[in-house]
Amino acid sequence: LFAMEEQEAPLENVHERIHHEAEHGRERWVMGVALSTALIAALAAIAALLSGDNANEAMYEQMLASDNWNYYQAEGIKSNVLETRIETLQSEGKPIDALRAKQKDYERTREKLKEQASEQEQSAKAHMVRHHKIAPSVTWFQIAIAISAIAVLTRQRWFWWIGMGFGAAGVIFLFLGVLPHQW
Repeated sequence: LFAMEEQEAPLENVHERIHHEAEHGRERWVMGVALSTALIAALAAIAALLSGDNANEAMYEQMLASDNWNYYQAEGIKSNVLETRIETLQSEGKPIDALRAKQKDYERTREKLKEQASEQEQSAKAHMVRHHKIAPSVTWFQIAIAISAIAVLTRQRWFWWIGMGFGAAGVIFLFLGVLPHQW
């Protein structure tokens, strides 16, 4: 469940070029390109933050689960050692009631740890699923911005519409990733 840090393409120059063309160009649709790419850039930033946050939460929850599984194993070892001691004392005819009570405490603790670890593993999986659903939206948004830049540079409006299609794909992935239920 380890995630890699999101890599973002350097699009600052693209934004600057689009905005320059929007300010100095004579074609009105170029202003639409500038506004839409600014909106898409904002959505890309939001998606990158959400994706990274879910990846971080998944790793954190998995570490907590691992810690609890380690404690679970330690309590099991303690219980086994105590069982050996109980058997030894019992064979010698010595009292073991206090030790049996302690052994039951170990078992109750193990059950709690098992439950916590399982819940944390499920939480980690859910966060990783969300990460994997949201992460592609960042890529779609970046492609949308790049194709929109091509529209401005070539003065071909149809590139802008293609870019907006990629932007729509990014919105869909972002939307699917933030929904509270599984798809």
